[in-house]
Amino acid sequence: MAAEVEEPVNDTVRLLWGPPAKPTRGPKPALSLERIAAAGIEVADAEGLGAVSMQRVAALLDFTKMALYRYVPGKAELVALMVESAVAEPPAAPAGGHWRDQLTAWAEELTRSFGAHPWLLDATVGPRVMGPKELAWLERVVSALDGHGLTGAERMDAAVLLAGHVRGIVEQSRAAGAEGSPEAQLLAVLGTLIQRHAADYPALAAAIAEPGGQDNALDFGLARILDGLAALIDQRAARP
Repeated sequence: MAAEVEEPVNDTVRLLWGPPAKPTRGPKPALSLERIAAAGIEVADAEGLGAVSMQRVAALLDFTKMALYRYVPGKAELVALMVESAVAEPPAAPAGGHWRDQLTAWAEELTRSFGAHPWLLDATVGPRVMGPKELAWLERVVSALDGHGLTGAERMDAAVLLAGHVRGIVEQSRAAGAEGSPEAQLLAVLGTLIQRHAADYPALAAAIAEPGGQDNALDFGLARILDGLAALIDQRAARP
């Protein structure tokens, strides 16, 4: 009988899912993947993902860049380690908890995670290998919607939709910086113009003039997404 051929494992998979290969040459390992990831996160938190390099991280750890390469093959793998280390744990799924409450908690915690490390927005785009902790975020959404009449593809799409909404709001907040919320900045820039030209933009002028307005784009969008999922779930449940 032919021997089974093992599929090749790339460096990112090896580093994230382990066990990592140990350096086979040179002195006894003095670094750990945890320390390396922490150094990269320190740089990214302070200056953004673009400031992260193998040279910069090695210097922060008081090692040479060549020494760092004994543990991490390159920047792509370094960033993957940083993401897996920096991303928060997904909220635990309570026994018997309603799917809507679970997804609300999920979106709120993801917002906090991106807010704590804004560079995660740049590091988590495109097709790539996810680590165990990050993949658990996807598992939480798919699991919460299991058994409610949605297909596997629809449950996956729901996770993408929720994450996209959170990312969009956090991205706007990052652009706004410490100067206020995106909505408040937009009104500060355009409010006077809209009022001055209210005859041309009557709906906008009336909307911004209404009392009781507040910056709640995250909650408003999240509620509407969940309303849509609830309508689809109810529709499927009503099928004969």
